[in-house]
Amino acid sequence: MTMKMNQVPKQFQVTPIHSKDYLVNGEIKSWKGPSSEVFSSIQTENESGEMAPTFLGTIPDMESETALEAMEAANKAFDRGKGLWPTMKVKERLTCLEKFAGKMKEHREEVVKLLMWEIGKSLGDSQKEFDRTIDYIYDTVEAYKKLDHRSAKFEKEGGIHAHIRRGPLGVVLCLGPYNYPLNETFCLLIPAIIMGNTAIFKPAKHGVLLITPLLKAFQESFPAGVVNIVFGRGRKIAQPIMKTGVIDVLALIGHSTSAVALQDEHPRKNKLRLVLGLEAKNPGIILPDADLDHTIKECISGTLSFNGQRCTALKVLYVHESLVDEFNTKFSAAVDALKYGLPWEEGSFLTPLPEPSKPAYIKGLIDDAVSKGAKVMNKKGGQQSVNYSYPAVLYPVDESMNVYKEEQFGPVIPIIAYKDINEPLDAMAASDYGQQVSLFGRDVRKIGPLIDILSNLVCRVNLNSACQRGPDVYPFAGRKNSAVGTLSVFDALRSFSIRTFVASKDNPYNNEILENLLNSKESNFVSTDYLL
Repeated sequence: MTMKMNQVPKQFQVTPIHSKDYLVNGEIKSWKGPSSEVFSSIQTENESGEMAPTFLGTIPDMESETALEAMEAANKAFDRGKGLWPTMKVKERLTCLEKFAGKMKEHREEVVKLLMWEIGKSLGDSQKEFDRTIDYIYDTVEAYKKLDHRSAKFEKEGGIHAHIRRGPLGVVLCLGPYNYPLNETFCLLIPAIIMGNTAIFKPAKHGVLLITPLLKAFQESFPAGVVNIVFGRGRKIAQPIMKTGVIDVLALIGHSTSAVALQDEHPRKNKLRLVLGLEAKNPGIILPDADLDHTIKECISGTLSFNGQRCTALKVLYVHESLVDEFNTKFSAAVDALKYGLPWEEGSFLTPLPEPSKPAYIKGLIDDAVSKGAKVMNKKGGQQSVNYSYPAVLYPVDESMNVYKEEQFGPVIPIIAYKDINEPLDAMAASDYGQQVSLFGRDVRKIGPLIDILSNLVCRVNLNSACQRGPDVYPFAGRKNSAVGTLSVFDALRSFSIRTFVASKDNPYNNEILENLLNSKESNFVSTDYLL
């Protein structure tokens, strides 16, 4: 899709951002080395009068030395648990988070615009991602207050008094994904730092410029070294940091190959906590008695929201053979009715793909499936432009095809007919992934036993609804290669912390000391005060 920049509505026009800034040890520094150019897959007329990917600006292409400088800053700020941040009062840490959220809100318009240009996310979804991230910060603050409230007491068991809290783990390396470069990244970063950890954060390859307006907000809201933000390639940034063995937590949302490669760089894997959100191959299972119109509506959302570029997307549909023909006809028509347009255009459901190589990849999946017996069921399926491939509904699909095995992460929908319900169940059991499933039907005599099985294969069973992450108060997890750890407003606080406590034998001598300690307010840890 192409146009001149002056044809873009004024409020969505962009001028190149040449950012040399990065944040280390509480100081916004200026990078003196080489830069990387950032382009949008949305094409506009360039200076030569040719249609080309839109130049959005430049970011630092940092070397390993700067990454290690950021790591040292985070390590110094934690200071083996003695630092200002990990020993700070809970109230003071929460005040820093709330201050940051307030400053972040000032940049909503700029960040939303960059989300549209950098990753092709629609205006509505970009606004939702920003607003949801702000809500997540405030919800995390409230969740921590509740956690602190429950911890503001002494317990007694077996003649031992115990004051139990959750404490930080240390230094966190935080790596977010391109498809939710703000929300999912902050769903790692925010709970990590609120629990008293310090962090090094490297933005994803796509959706990187949108972090630059927030550097000053981070600097002004947190003590030096708590949040350090660097830019560059993973092999220059993440790998050297992991090799030092300083990192206590690897927090990554991305692909399992990246997670494994970074773990392998760490010299002391036994000390490394993992918080990972990885790939998935979430199926939709459509039972014979499913409400077809409702099911198709949910499957459209599940397979093609943000062009299917979500780990929670429905990536394969199992349809009972008794209704597969009718489903294919109606579903294909619904797919072809979807509007493809620019992110800011009203009604655009399908938008340009951010990765330049993605259309060719999608074409490869389609060609492979067709060569092995599948057909493209919808008329527009596979029609391509330089930055898009129109969604292709493929049927019949079998295990010989690449699209059966791979997490396609794009607009192609494989459909498999089944006769016996054990066919999709066996496929799920054999899969390397186990995040979610969508189950469509109404007969509770069938649904009940299926839920019992499915809940042991995945971590979320969605009844007559598409797979999704939210609401953020619910657990977000996965089995097998799909995740390590659980992310939600509450669970993430647990993932980035460890239970630790003060214990003393129940005798007059110790009890007097504990009482004096509580009254003295000398310890931020030993306290029965709590926040309202």
